[in-house]
Amino acid sequence: MPKPSKGARMGGSASHEKAMLRNLATSLFEHGRITTTEAKARRLRPYAERLVTKAKKGDLHNRRQVMQLISDKSVVHTLFVEIAPRFAERPGGYTRITKIGNRRGDNAPMAVIELVEGEIAKKATVAEAEAATKRAVKESEAAAEAPAEDEAKDA
Repeated sequence: MPKPSKGARMGGSASHEKAMLRNLATSLFEHGRITTTEAKARRLRPYAERLVTKAKKGDLHNRRQVMQLISDKSVVHTLFVEIAPRFAERPGGYTRITKIGNRRGDNAPMAVIELVEGEIAKKATVAEAEAATKRAVKESEAAAEAPAEDEAKDA
């Protein structure tokens, strides 16, 4: 017997909730980030993370399971070919929810849910930039000292 899903049903029937989560997940994987209400973002997070985990496995069975939930083949292809390899080393936590204040019309709390980029790659880039800055400072100091030594020799 089918059991109702955990959490709020978002003010609609179970079929409406399923359709809404499918559409939100499709948009999230297509665009990388979406703006929605906090409640919808909180309901979408575990749904989307399960789909990314299935995509990371990458076999035919999991692709067919994802195709049952996301009917757009191009989005499923993007999920398996681009998004899943990006998270290959990450054990979970593929999405981030950021609160952005309330909506103007009805004062509903809004949030941005986005796919987390490769944090490890960002840290490596920052470390590389810091090292380059240190090298540049050392080179400029060495260049500044060289003319001073030449002047001392001339005198």
